[in-house]
Amino acid sequence: MTTLAYLIPVALFLGALGLAGFLWALRSGQYEDLDGAAERILIDLDEPRS
Repeated sequence: MTTLAYLIPVALFLGALGLAGFLWALRSGQYEDLDGAAERILIDLDEPRS
């Protein structure tokens, strides 16, 4: 029973930390351009254009 007294606050703290990290990423624009990085990997900049 005493381990629950330690584990419940630790679990709540880690959950709040994860939520804070997600909200920080959301506000800083990490999810704005989801298709850009996926398409940017296909562009070869070393290829000469004609």
